[in-house]
Amino acid sequence: MSESGDDDRELGIDFGDVEDDLEDEEYPVSADELLDRYGDREIGMSDGTESFREVLVTGGDEEFESADEVRQAVLNRVGSEAVGRQGYSDRGAGSAQDEGSDESF
Repeated sequence: MSESGDDDRELGIDFGDVEDDLEDEEYPVSADELLDRYGDREIGMSDGTESFREVLVTGGDEEFESADEVRQAVLNRVGSEAVGRQGYSDRGAGSAQDEGSDESF
């Protein structure tokens, strides 16, 4: 589905070749089935990689209805470590100290 590795990056996550496999998967599918098939694949993040198994750790008998649900579950579970620099904003020159000030009105 994707034309290059860069196209697989979503919100700091590079799903790599897992992306195409998730699209080709037959749904619904259980988390255990996904982990058996793709658990050793690498998911890229801003600070390195983790295995699909590490980021899709589930707390029970979870089932997914689509590739989008799987991707959303991964995005929800990786949290802030995939985002990169915490507190960074390219929206202005203000600092974290300025956030509490109402002087911008």
